[in-house]
Amino acid sequence: MLKSISYCWRLPATALCFAMFGLLGLVSGVLVFPLVRLVPGRKATRRRRVRALFRFGMRFFVEFMRAVGVLTYEFRDTRRLGRPGQMILANHPSLIDVVFLIAFTPQPLCIVKAAMWRNPFTRWPVMAAGFVSNDSTFDMVEQTAAALAEGQSVIIFPEGTRTTPGQALQFHRGAANIAVKAALIVTPVFIRCDPTTLAKNMPWYRIPPRRVRFTFRVGTDIDLAEFRKAPPPLASRALNEHLLQVFADELRSGGRPAQEPADRLLRA
Repeated sequence: MLKSISYCWRLPATALCFAMFGLLGLVSGVLVFPLVRLVPGRKATRRRRVRALFRFGMRFFVEFMRAVGVLTYEFRDTRRLGRPGQMILANHPSLIDVVFLIAFTPQPLCIVKAAMWRNPFTRWPVMAAGFVSNDSTFDMVEQTAAALAEGQSVIIFPEGTRTTPGQALQFHRGAANIAVKAALIVTPVFIRCDPTTLAKNMPWYRIPPRRVRFTFRVGTDIDLAEFRKAPPPLASRALNEHLLQVFADELRSGGRPAQEPADRLLRA
């Protein structure tokens, strides 16, 4: 009976959350960001302002979802996010992973869908925030590497899309290429979503039988020194394999992954 009551509440609450997110986007695009655009300041200053607004909006939305009973969450070691030149790499089990990461990371650069650059309501905010379009892989790598070299922090999902439930993780080498090229710090963030919700090909109204719990754990920084001893193509391939193993071990065991030495991977 209690499960039935919970389900009947969470379905309209989930719809309310999606409506709230749309409303936040509309108000921000029509009123807030145009007003911010009128405030004088250098490009870097405007970027900080817009990113601060993104973070505030995402944090508000996270707490709204928690308050209406759609989910609970735990985010460990957030103080280690947002360091200069840091590449934050995360698995991607749910549509709203990025909402949490933006909400708890100071001033991050994000890679966004090219459609946001064509939308008149979102084009200026993503440009002013210094976000990077995923339209061109070459441009994405170059722009992201340049941002890291400037000391910005970057959020990247190495899978490139949400994880398909029941399938093994698959990482593209773009993130590893950027890391080898320009990152000062590479920090994994391990995300768990129990039970699964808003995964790939899962509509919003297919809610799970109980309230969702998200757990975010900021892992140990990955030392790039050994990888950078090899030529870039070999280094990026070895780093990509290493990252995939780190995430697979962590998500399978729930504990800290046993990390293979970089020199072993480079010799493989």
